[in-house]
Amino acid sequence: MIEIVKPGLSTTVQDLGRPGYYHLGIPLSGAMDREALIAANLLVGNDEGAAGLEAVFLGPEIRFTADTTVAVTGAEMPPRLDGVEQPGWTAFPVRAGQVLSFGFLKAGARAYIALSGGIDVPVVLGSRATYALGALGGHEGRALKAGDRLAVAPGRPAGEGRSLPAALRRKAAPVLRMLPGLYDHRVTEGATERFLNDTWKVAPEADRIGYRFRGGHPLDFVPREPPFGAGSDPSNIVDSCYPYGSIQVPGGTEPIVLHRDAVSGGGYFMIGTVIAADMDLIGQLQPHQPVHFARTDMAGALAARAENAGRLARIRDALA
Repeated sequence: MIEIVKPGLSTTVQDLGRPGYYHLGIPLSGAMDREALIAANLLVGNDEGAAGLEAVFLGPEIRFTADTTVAVTGAEMPPRLDGVEQPGWTAFPVRAGQVLSFGFLKAGARAYIALSGGIDVPVVLGSRATYALGALGGHEGRALKAGDRLAVAPGRPAGEGRSLPAALRRKAAPVLRMLPGLYDHRVTEGATERFLNDTWKVAPEADRIGYRFRGGHPLDFVPREPPFGAGSDPSNIVDSCYPYGSIQVPGGTEPIVLHRDAVSGGGYFMIGTVIAADMDLIGQLQPHQPVHFARTDMAGALAARAENAGRLARIRDALA
């Protein structure tokens, strides 16, 4: 059992999500940086999909009621045990009565806290992930609060002191690769090229639903007669499905990349879709961080997926 003394800015229970319900309007949810959560779980001897904690920008303060093994990965947010700093990306022992806290964020945006055995909250639609917008999963369907007590499942013996080599610790990148969107024909060719050449900055409105970006040029739209149901704004379309990673540009001004808790459809056009291999990177972007979008094709997206799979295989080998 663990007790939340301070919840941090926004700390939720997350695993690898609940696929298979997006067509019903229930998103995948789960860790924004899946690779970081997988690494944390492997460090403490858990299955890759065990539930852990995702902490955003400011870490929680947690009191432990039993001995366990802990690992913290993802953002550079130094963990401290009874005030003594512990290494990140490394399994370390925690004794009953000790308190885990965190220093100031140095890099990245989301830290992942894995405990041997995993957080034991009820399984909802095949997952323990929190979908706060729908009050579904996790601990009472919400971010954690002070005084919350969470059960921890029995864990396997874990290799305390195990550490993931620095070369395998992926960091946020300033370039997000994208495939052309289903509705990129709605903007002029010159507008698309400006979009790709512009430097965008992460806006403060960046969360699990979507990341908004600012600072680039407004888009120029191809003139049209608005179809029935689309509305007069040139960025509107007749409602359509949204894939994960869709890049909406409401009003043609500020792109929004839809992420783990995004809605499954709506009425904004999509200029592109961030490839699956780069979605984890978005979860570690901080507000005001500069970013470029880069065009790729399906061959490039599949090659990036294979590269990610190879790195994940090396992580598994390193922590076997």
